[in-house]
Amino acid sequence: MSADFVIRVAGQAVFVVLKAGAPLLLAALVTGLIFSVLQATTQIQEQTLAFVPKIIAVLVGLLVFGRWILSTLVDFTYAILNNLHNYIG
Repeated sequence: MSADFVIRVAGQAVFVVLKAGAPLLLAALVTGLIFSVLQATTQIQEQTLAFVPKIIAVLVGLLVFGRWILSTLVDFTYAILNNLHNYIG
């Protein structure tokens, strides 16, 4: 197992994690932006006001994208474990 191979597998793992987390992060980002604009227009200075909608948005995103996220992670894990004998020897 060479250093290039380890770096390639680690890069694939980072890409899969970013791909799996992107929908939830995007939902939180959009929700936070919307509530920040609403807070700025109404001049409400409460810092904790945007947390509950962000949590709800992430939970809804998890319900919508949960199956896809799980299948992405399972496919990557299956590919790693299925080729484990090639990695060791």
